[in-house]
Amino acid sequence: MAAEGLRAAPTPVPTTAAGKRRDREATVAFWLFMAPMLLGLIIFTFVPIVWGFLLSFSRAQNSVSITDFVGFQNYVDVIRDREFRRSLVTILVFTAFIVPLTYAASLGLAMLVNGANWGRGIFRTAFFIPTAISYVVASLIWRMSLFNGIPSGVANIAIFEWFGIEDPVSWIAGSDPPWYWLVLVSVRLWLQVGFYMIIFIAGLQEIPRSLYEAAWVDGARSGWTTFRDITLPMLRNTTIAVMLLLFINAFQAFDEFFNILGGTAASAGNRGLARPPLVYLYQVAFGDQDYGRGSAGAFVLTAIIIGVTIVQGRLFGFGRSA
Repeated sequence: MAAEGLRAAPTPVPTTAAGKRRDREATVAFWLFMAPMLLGLIIFTFVPIVWGFLLSFSRAQNSVSITDFVGFQNYVDVIRDREFRRSLVTILVFTAFIVPLTYAASLGLAMLVNGANWGRGIFRTAFFIPTAISYVVASLIWRMSLFNGIPSGVANIAIFEWFGIEDPVSWIAGSDPPWYWLVLVSVRLWLQVGFYMIIFIAGLQEIPRSLYEAAWVDGARSGWTTFRDITLPMLRNTTIAVMLLLFINAFQAFDEFFNILGGTAASAGNRGLARPPLVYLYQVAFGDQDYGRGSAGAFVLTAIIIGVTIVQGRLFGFGRSA
């Protein structure tokens, strides 16, 4: 017969009352475990986003009430604001420094740690520990201890010992020369390089060892040649992910700028040296009490980040097979 050899369809097992009860208990347990997270997302994430979006279309000054609908006027005011455009230039300069430095340092550390003959776990932990430190705490250490501008500061002692320069450098007190960029970039680099090192180590461990062995048989040796022809191409997807994360995090910079260049009233005047968009919008919303314009600026910045991420993904070939 034509139906011979075909496996018979399994007979459905009737659901018993005990089985239905177990399914209900599993469903209830699932939602009990998920409820705190979902409530947290709704209350502390989704509701503020929606409320902020509605505020961006309101003249919300000295109040977070949604009144006096003004349409896109807040968006127009933010885009026309010279200080906001200046803050965008500031974050572009910061991105131009921190992204390539973090990429090179994290990849270099990953290759050194991954190639270590002993103590890999110790090195991974040592370089990853700064990732767990608060940006606020690290910024205050950089400002009050390492680069405090007094002769007993760690950085000034170092340049005296290495270069014989006796006059202390005011690292964050002036713009000629702009030493504050060294402070801002170095603290961000120290805080995040360990995280991206771990990502690169994971990518390096996925590269088949047979590729290097075949290259050695063909006469290649460890060094720039194998890095250029094997390691870097095989890390393409990891590189794309790291670069996307670096750009997004750079555009969201706030803590180091706020705490190093003006976290207290005594140094509030230094905020004008380098003010990224988030610091500018914070001052507009909470300093000027203009929550409508501050909310509009936040959504403008979000659109810029999304646009830059999409363009960057297209340029790097995100989503295409290697």
